[in-house]
Amino acid sequence: MFLLPGLVIALSVTGALNAVLSEEHKREICRYLYNHQNCDGGWGLHIESHSTMFGSVLSYCTLRLLGEKANGGEGAMEKGHKWILDHGTATAITSWGKMWLSVLGVFDWSGNNPLPPEMWLLPYILPFHPGRMWCHCRMVYLPMSYLYGKRFVGPITPTVLSLRKELFTVPYHKINWNKARNECAKEDLYYPHPLVQDILWTSLDKLIEPLFMHWPGKKLREKALSTVMDHIHYEDENTRYICLGPVNKVLNMLCCWVENSSSEAFKLHLPRLYDYLWIAEDGMKMQGYNGSQSWDTSFSIQAIISTNLVEEYGPTLRKAHKFMKNSQVLDDCPGNLDFWYRHISKGAWPFSTADHGWPISDCTAEGLKACLLLSKLPVEIVGEPLKANRLYDAVNVMLSLQLNKQERQVKLHCHVGHFHDCRDYLPITITCKQKKY
Repeated sequence: MFLLPGLVIALSVTGALNAVLSEEHKREICRYLYNHQNCDGGWGLHIESHSTMFGSVLSYCTLRLLGEKANGGEGAMEKGHKWILDHGTATAITSWGKMWLSVLGVFDWSGNNPLPPEMWLLPYILPFHPGRMWCHCRMVYLPMSYLYGKRFVGPITPTVLSLRKELFTVPYHKINWNKARNECAKEDLYYPHPLVQDILWTSLDKLIEPLFMHWPGKKLREKALSTVMDHIHYEDENTRYICLGPVNKVLNMLCCWVENSSSEAFKLHLPRLYDYLWIAEDGMKMQGYNGSQSWDTSFSIQAIISTNLVEEYGPTLRKAHKFMKNSQVLDDCPGNLDFWYRHISKGAWPFSTADHGWPISDCTAEGLKACLLLSKLPVEIVGEPLKANRLYDAVNVMLSLQLNKQERQVKLHCHVGHFHDCRDYLPITITCKQKKY
């Protein structure tokens, strides 16, 4: 549920809300949010979650931006508003929420803990360099650091001015934003900040950040922002503007608009938003990925073949085989992969589609297994088998992702700094694999 607010806020700020979301889209999104409002009036992080400040404030703001009145929804909006005020107001929202509210213009950037883009300029050898982060952390921090570095605030509309009054119990201009930096509602607090972390944030906020806001430190800030945008454009172009996931998708789109509101990059982002929208019986939601097409298809192939009903499902297997061929990533991302903190991807299967393109080890393994099984079936039923060199490429990706005991990194889109090309050893591997089936 926390994905939709980012989409709606980004579209509202860029002025593209009505162009992308029709009245039917808006109605179904509102229906989804109302359907999953908790009995106490709040909203959770997901549909089975207890009410949280993060979920409640962002869902409430989303409904308001979609045209719902503060007293609308047959009392639902008033219940949501009451929950927010009764549990500490929007100053107690989590850090992601503070960032989104700051972009919208209903929270001051000084109420955020620092997200310095200069981190991307540090030497990679440092253990806290963002390039060492798991991809889903790294690719979200990337655009967030750009928006923070720019202190970007969207247009102040009548709805934004109204939200400034609705979300707080004291006048907006009297809020203690410094205190708000570390405020977090107990419903959202999974692990309290250690004292050392609070000291670090305060030091960055009071001592380091002011240096980057004025000359000559501002020159370094400009360089950092330029570097961040280079990485954002690289991610966009190599995923055909789908991006790794829905969070960095809308953030990247917003950053492209902030950089240049009439840019081709921003225009290319808009049509790919629909890849993430999904309608069901409870309304329209935003998916956590652009789908699970490759993953599901590989298991479906294996399941059908295991039933010995190949002839009955021949047309289905032929189409599935073609899809698996089309879904395999055929090339690595361009340039120096270490510079972009990326891993080889040629031969891999992603979780969803080839357009997405991020390599995943278990998706590659299941895709390879499905293709090997299909290669043993009659060509007239399932079509021509995948070429051997593409099988070798798949195994090469899997072997390159194997880590030793000292490298406890997640196998999803892993970046390990350096890799060894294993293609010279693959014919034996494939032969052994084929004998199993």
